This record gives sequence, structure tokens and C-alpha cells, in this order.
Amino acid sequence: MPTLLHVDSSPLGEASLTRNLSSEFVRSWRQAHPDGEVIARDLSATVFPVIDAAWIGAAITPEAQLTAAQRELLALSETLIGELQRADEWVFGVPMHNFTIPATLRLWLDRVVRAGKTFSYASGAPQGLLQGKKVHFLLASGGQYGPGSPAAAMNFVEPYLRMIFGFLGVTDVSVLQAGGASAVSSGKTDRQSFLAPHLDAIRSEFQAA
Repeated sequence: MPTLLHVDSSPLGEASLTRNLSSEFVRSWRQAHPDGEVIARDLSATVFPVIDAAWIGAAITPEAQLTAAQRELLALSETLIGELQRADEWVFGVPMHNFTIPATLRLWLDRVVRAGKTFSYASGAPQGLLQGKKVHFLLASGGQYGPGSPAAAMNFVEPYLRMIFGFLGVTDVSVLQAGGASAVSSGKTDRQSFLAPHLDAIRSEFQAA
């Protein structure tokens, strides 16, 4: 059974543009995979305790030596990693916050990028352990930060996501850039007009498959 992991990171709820994009992706994916399963993970609704020395100690302790308390500390991490491993394909809705990813997405990454779980140095060199997956990043930003734009050097979202997921072994990556979203908040364009070409691009991706 094909499985999709759907991760939203915007805190804006129904007002979020990236949530509109990821919802359309999931709708199109379900049409293409009527027998498929979707795992939904809303990072704004996920409680992320602070990573402290105890958590780090648990994360570097060999599995067989973990105490009950340490296993409890790692429970959320194990759940999130299990969702990644279980799904064949992932889609992330990611708004740009201060030129980089939202804090919730960084907190999520801090729990899934784990030695021995999603990457390894066993061979002496880093090796991603999540190979064979496909990831789609649906990005939105107030300004235009795409390749070739004057502000492209200020975009730390796409380069970082490509790097960190590549480190985990994921090389099949697609990116949709919905730049210029400030036109919606300023009233220069309406929400539907702004979203229309990006929603069409998502639908076209499935039609071409």
C-alpha cells in the first residue's frame, strides 16, 4: 500500500498558504492512489519538549542500555522517525520565517536527525538511512527568493532542506516556490488568484505522472 507522510509547519491554520498547497497535494495524491494511506503530522499541534542534556544522553545511549526513563524521553522521536520510515513519499508545507524554516520544523528535525536511526557514520563517512524516499517541499515566502532573483542569497529555506534531507539519504526532491505572498497580506491580490497557478502546478505534476 503506498503511503504518504503529510507534514504542515505553518502556525496560521486556515490562513496558511502552505497548508492550502499541501492540502491540494494530498487531494491529488489520494486521487492517484485510491488505495493509499496518508499519515498527517501537524507540527503546530505537536508538543516538543525542550531538548536538554538528558535527552541528548538518551539519544547517544545504545538501544540495549536505555533505561525506562530514557525510552520515555525518546518516545516522540521514535514516533516521528517511524512515520518517516513507514511512508514512501513525503510532502511538507513550509513557510519562510526570517529567511529560514519555521521553529516547529527545526524542532521536528532535531528529533528525526539521529545517529543510528536516520543516518550513520558506521563506515567512517556519513550515510543516510532513509534512501529510496521521495520528498516534496511546498514553500511560501513574502518576497521573491527563487533562483535568479535579486534576493536569492537570502533564501535559507530550500538550500537547508535539500542539504539536511540529502544527509538523510533522500535525493528524489521536488520543490514548489510560491514567492511574493506579501501581495496577499497587503491586499494587492486576492488569495485565490495568488494560489491558482501553484495549485495548477501541483495538479499538473500528477497528470504528468
